[in-house]
Amino acid sequence: MALAFLNPSRSFDTARNAVRFVGHDGMFEVLFFVEVGALAKSYTALQSSGVSETRWLSSFDALRTSIHDAAHKAYSHRRRPSYTLTAADFR
Repeated sequence: MALAFLNPSRSFDTARNAVRFVGHDGMFEVLFFVEVGALAKSYTALQSSGVSETRWLSSFDALRTSIHDAAHKAYSHRRRPSYTLTAADFR
């Protein structure tokens, strides 16, 4: 099966300082995290201001397509139960 993002929900994980979202490969759930540093580098308006959880989630929503593309790429290299996407994954 291929990786799919059937559920559009996402949440902010304070402990990881990242946005969490879920992909599915058949019956398997795959967790993904996008570090806020990756969101800030991709969304330059956020770099210079104090950013709230709401703004990180909005940034994620604005970049959802490229985030899913990076998640697909990471997942295609090696199958694991979770992935953390960093700024390097968006270059």
